[in-house]
Amino acid sequence: MVSFYPKINEFLSQINQIILDKNQQTKLALCSLLAGGHVLFEDLPGLGKTTLASSLAHLAGLKFQRIQFTNDMLASDVIGINMFNQKEHQFEFKQGPIFTQILLADEINRSSPKTQSALLEAMEEGTTTVDGVRYDLPRPFWVIATQNPLFQSGTYALPESQLDRFLMRLSMGYPSRQAEKALLQQSSRQQLIANLKHVFDEQDILELQLLAEQIYAADTVLEYILDLAEETRKGRQGLSTRGVLALKKAAQAHALIEQRGFVTPDDVQAVFNAVVAHRIGASEAETVKIMQRVSVM
Repeated sequence: MVSFYPKINEFLSQINQIILDKNQQTKLALCSLLAGGHVLFEDLPGLGKTTLASSLAHLAGLKFQRIQFTNDMLASDVIGINMFNQKEHQFEFKQGPIFTQILLADEINRSSPKTQSALLEAMEEGTTTVDGVRYDLPRPFWVIATQNPLFQSGTYALPESQLDRFLMRLSMGYPSRQAEKALLQQSSRQQLIANLKHVFDEQDILELQLLAEQIYAADTVLEYILDLAEETRKGRQGLSTRGVLALKKAAQAHALIEQRGFVTPDDVQAVFNAVVAHRIGASEAETVKIMQRVSVM
């Protein structure tokens, strides 16, 4: 475990040179990857969502595909399609862009709910099914999705079943004045990303995901997670059991990034809003109040 700490630090250092003044968001994005969960970036266009996603993919050293979702996109454009091979006189499967290790689903909520649902099986099972035949996706498989606010024209709300597949939902927000000035002074983001060196590779990511699963969570921490979940269930759409498990996994990954072999309540609190808010339809202010009402054991 200790041998990975320099690489984790290098990963965060490099990405924070591209994405300025957003250290918390970049740490939580890495946390999502190490926890084996997908991440959804929600914000206005032009605030760096796609830049962050591209930087994460580059530094992770994994195979990468990008899909620009549009309102006329079909599920087969994502998954692939069976095509008739006239030479062989039989159908053969032509893989879609989902057959990769990191999939950037850009502006995912500009496509119809039917097309969005094409990702559900892949995000949950790491497989996809076409005409009754199941195909395994590469490992690791990580979806980084971006979406625009629903008040913008041409957008569709993500179904609750799909929102629940995302381990975290993050928002970039506007940069500080100092960070925005630095952006004006630097060269293009694309050039900076191209100059980045891979920090991890496929085997590193798989090992780190396994290490994150093994981070110790004491009974007192598990009771704290359950108390938080119970608090969300008072008078609202509460956190599901899937959400409780996601909160534990994210807290374990956060502890690994913080270079500890055990989970603390601070780890749970650090990931709570990103893991819970989109599952229960709460704002960040509301999730903060939930944590304030639950005592730390």
